[in-house]
Amino acid sequence: MPRVSQEQAKLNRQRVVEVAAALFRERGLHGVGVADIMASAGLTHGGFYGQFANKDALAAEAFDSALGEDRRGDVDAIIANYLSVKHVQTPGKGCPLAALANDISREAPGSPVRARFTQGVERLASILANLTPRASRERRRQKSLATLSTLVGAVVLARAVDDEALANDLLQAAHSAVAG
Repeated sequence: MPRVSQEQAKLNRQRVVEVAAALFRERGLHGVGVADIMASAGLTHGGFYGQFANKDALAAEAFDSALGEDRRGDVDAIIANYLSVKHVQTPGKGCPLAALANDISREAPGSPVRARFTQGVERLASILANLTPRASRERRRQKSLATLSTLVGAVVLARAVDDEALANDLLQAAHSAVAG
């Protein structure tokens, strides 16, 4: 079989990471296997270990990729986007904190994915803190952690309930609690 060029290998790796990021957010860390990810990326299962040490390494990289997706704007825009019905209904395109918190909590302390998740919490809290003016650094951090907890919790609960009105109420209550 002919080998792929370095450039094609790089593109293939990027495709696998992007597909894994979406699938992990949709199905959870243990709800999708390497074969599923590779097939969804249009590649063979055999090429996986030439690119990644193991599934955990891919999960850590996929988490970073998902977290790095565009989250710009002012704090009101971030909150409105995060607490939107669209975000709730499309976990594969949404924040990995809300999509994977339960799975990550079951990972061993010190695992690569858990470490990346912790960094992600710190990163998003820092973004929110930097968008919160007129307060001491410690007060901005506390407010950002409370806001992040409220956002993630509301989305997790809205995704879990089977009552659309209740899901919307959860999102609205969270918005009221953190807005302005």
